[in-house]
Amino acid sequence: MRLKCYSAPSMAEAMALIRQELGDDAVIVSTQRAAGDGGIRITAAVEEPGQDGDLRSALAAERSGIPAELSDPRVLEVQSALEYHGAPQRLIDRILRLVPESEADDGIGACASALDDIFAFAPLPERKSPRPFLICGPPGVGKTISVAKLTARARLANRPVGVISADSVRAGAVAQLAAFTRILDVELKRARGPESLRDLVEDSIGVHDLVFIDSPGINPFSKHDIAFLRELIEAADVEPILVLAAGIDPMEGAEAGESFAKVGATRLLATRLDMARRLGGILAAVDQGQLMFSEVTISPHVANGLIPIHPMSLARLILPRRTQDADQPPPESGSDGSEADAAEPLVAEASR
Repeated sequence: MRLKCYSAPSMAEAMALIRQELGDDAVIVSTQRAAGDGGIRITAAVEEPGQDGDLRSALAAERSGIPAELSDPRVLEVQSALEYHGAPQRLIDRILRLVPESEADDGIGACASALDDIFAFAPLPERKSPRPFLICGPPGVGKTISVAKLTARARLANRPVGVISADSVRAGAVAQLAAFTRILDVELKRARGPESLRDLVEDSIGVHDLVFIDSPGINPFSKHDIAFLRELIEAADVEPILVLAAGIDPMEGAEAGESFAKVGATRLLATRLDMARRLGGILAAVDQGQLMFSEVTISPHVANGLIPIHPMSLARLILPRRTQDADQPPPESGSDGSEADAAEPLVAEASR
């Protein structure tokens, strides 16, 4: 595996450098915001010829700004879908300006091309990372289950994985995560503050290929909460991964994305995609926070339902929803999870 570090003023510029030198098969190993100037430092890797590749990577207005292109049916299709999802108007306009430049014949392909130009996509490494990942976000977005899913994925790939709980706030948080780690035969370590977390992370160096840390729910609008999260991040030199539920309100999503980005979050993991009908919130969060898309969860099951997101799969999630929702009434929810099961095929189809 070939590793190289890249520094740039923004995510998009760094990703462009990586694509230019390492190609589309490059995997983002770690990201870090530079101090002072707010630049980005990314470590990327690519398999050398002859080695096994990562099979999962194949998973795969102001109308004056777009006057002549409004006659392009692809523009109209993408515009209608983005407005349905509640994406911010400024983001819609940026995407629509790029759609006519795409060589794709259909709206999905043209949308994917535009998304690829605007956003960066960097799934979490499945094999090894030099820095632990601290899973953070507001309360109730699915951080603990995301840690369990990431741990299960690593275990299924036979990777040594460490799990730490730094959530000493929510009642039962450690017990919930422990229930999953026992099944996966992974020892759960408990951090009781920044210093304790630092010691546990140092102990994991050279022992585990991947380390995932569950953190307490953080109110992005609370200075106290954000300050505590910053202490955790700085004490242990971890990479914060923001977790948001896919159905979050666009304005709330934008503000949350910006708030968590200020303490170092670089990627977004979106949960509950099987239960969300509109994705404007996560689009706004990534755009406002200059984050990268990583994974999405499409099922409540721990052993599966966690997949990387790429431009084409995101475009497929954005465009078909309006037609499907118009033709079919929403499934009735029930205690048996039928609503999630009914929605899951839509997400699975988009991920292909």
